[in-house]
Amino acid sequence: MTNEEYIKAIDMRRSRRSYKNKPLDPQIMDVIKEMVDAVNEIADLDFKFIEDATPAFKLFGGKFSMIAVCGKDSQKTREDCGFYGESIVLQCVYHGLGTCWVSGTYNENKVYEMINLEREKRLYAVITVGYVKDGLSLLEKTMYNSLHKKCKPYQKMFEVCDRKLPEEYAYAMKLVEKGPSAVNRRPVKFKYENGDISAYVDEPYSDKSIDFGIAKLHFLLGCRAFDIDGKWTFENKFERCEGQRIKFEKPADGETTNETEDDENGNSDTEKEDE
Repeated sequence: MTNEEYIKAIDMRRSRRSYKNKPLDPQIMDVIKEMVDAVNEIADLDFKFIEDATPAFKLFGGKFSMIAVCGKDSQKTREDCGFYGESIVLQCVYHGLGTCWVSGTYNENKVYEMINLEREKRLYAVITVGYVKDGLSLLEKTMYNSLHKKCKPYQKMFEVCDRKLPEEYAYAMKLVEKGPSAVNRRPVKFKYENGDISAYVDEPYSDKSIDFGIAKLHFLLGCRAFDIDGKWTFENKFERCEGQRIKFEKPADGETTNETEDDENGNSDTEKEDE
């Protein structure tokens, strides 16, 4: 997918809880499985695809599949779960599927039975995926209207902002604002000081770090729209880079990364409960 297509998917995405009574086609399941395998390899995660997830949900209608968002018990893993999970969500949405990040309203015991997760790994969230009707159901409209009353504009996400944001950062923050977040709480706090932008969450060993990973991806995609490539450092500062792109690529020596990396020719190809 191109960067423009990812951004279009951000605008298209809505949390969908009512699905058609039709399972995903086997070919589509195979593509999603390939994306899950790619994410697991690049970021050392343990995402699992479940073909029929309906038994684990009471508030969702129809037939749908599920991606169990799993990995090691660490802050970095939580962020990577958000970053790479959202990349799969946007690809599914762009190709016409409905999705929903879910962190609580499912039967956790049934999900654990489905995924057979190793004892040392954690289940952080799930992502439902399926065919949806064109319009929102009554339940979806009700939840959307209720949660979006709490939606925080990006200006209120800044703890410090000592000057006017440049156009590219303002646009990137608008995409952050559109990202899914548990009950639309928007826990990521940004700072813009001396021309540098950084961010953090105040409870890094919670599911807030999943929101952080999602925000990092949306910010990167927004900067790419202005031909600005960059990466988030270990200290959670955004650094501009030249000739880089967002892609899944196996890191060296077992390292994990949600940063952008060069291709050989410098070509650019961008491969909760939320709202």
